[in-house]
Amino acid sequence: MANDKMDIETAEANLKAMAHSEQHYFNSYNHHGIHEEMLKDEVRTRSYMNAIVQNPHIFKDKVVLDVGCGTAILSMFAAKAGAKHVIGVDMSTIIFKAREIVECNGLSDKITLIQGKMEEIELPFPKVDIIISEWMGYFLLYESMLDTVLYARDRYLNPDGLIFPDKATIFLCGIEDGDYKDEKIGFWDNVYGFDYTPLKATALCEPLVDTVEMKAAVTDPTAVLTLDLYKCTVEDLAFSVPFKITARRDDFIHALVAWFDIDFTACHKTIRFSTGPHTKYTHWKQTVFYLKDVLTVQQGEEVECNMLVKPNEKNRRDLDIKIDYKFDAQDALRKAEGTCEFKMC
Repeated sequence: MANDKMDIETAEANLKAMAHSEQHYFNSYNHHGIHEEMLKDEVRTRSYMNAIVQNPHIFKDKVVLDVGCGTAILSMFAAKAGAKHVIGVDMSTIIFKAREIVECNGLSDKITLIQGKMEEIELPFPKVDIIISEWMGYFLLYESMLDTVLYARDRYLNPDGLIFPDKATIFLCGIEDGDYKDEKIGFWDNVYGFDYTPLKATALCEPLVDTVEMKAAVTDPTAVLTLDLYKCTVEDLAFSVPFKITARRDDFIHALVAWFDIDFTACHKTIRFSTGPHTKYTHWKQTVFYLKDVLTVQQGEEVECNMLVKPNEKNRRDLDIKIDYKFDAQDALRKAEGTCEFKMC
């Protein structure tokens, strides 16, 4: 018990020595509430469970690395699936509770949990057969751990090794959201009789993470980014992509909404889950980007867009996002084009 206390104190001291942005990120995962939310997210947790536990022929006698293991739920799934040994790595001090959880479940001989940064620690095995990780953030890439997973892939994964999950796709569509936009953005026009429009500009620059109803979707969805975790690089996490959205009906477009799908293609039968408005709730919800203009679209009309996404220069876990849109309607009064810049921080 005394050694555990010393380990925790050392870990906390190491965290305090990190840059403030990194401290904030890792400290947020020290609180049990965030883990409760993730564990209770059945879409997320059951998808991982099914991908791992239903494929014992893939995991049997394999060495498995769990990147950002948190409370070790994925590590325990892998052990249950017959892994030879599982190494879980996490920088946050929740890992000390995870060790207790692993011991409570009689898996201490199968699972080794290491506290530290993936990029700085040494694993007890020179190579691993499988990497598992729940690395996704809001809008897939905000505060995500994907760069750490890619480091682990390049450093430790056997040439024929597997990654769970191994594919991620971001989708976008246009939505009618006038009432909510008025509530969130129009509110600043008159705050108890005062003009608060300086804060309106700030509100427009911050994407909104919330649930969107499927009936709000005005356009067909379009994929703007697909990541193959066997091939992608850290450089791919900054991207610029043109895309078009096509109106399903006559309506207004107030915003673009984004979500992502995740695939486990290494399974005997591919397992997929989505975080979109068309499916069950997940803790990632959706990400809403309000446009400066209200677009008045008719069925079949297209809006041309371009999305630029890159990590913030001061804090790589934050995102700078720019969306250009151009709606070239036949009716000159409905034409619109503009540029919106957003910060996820």
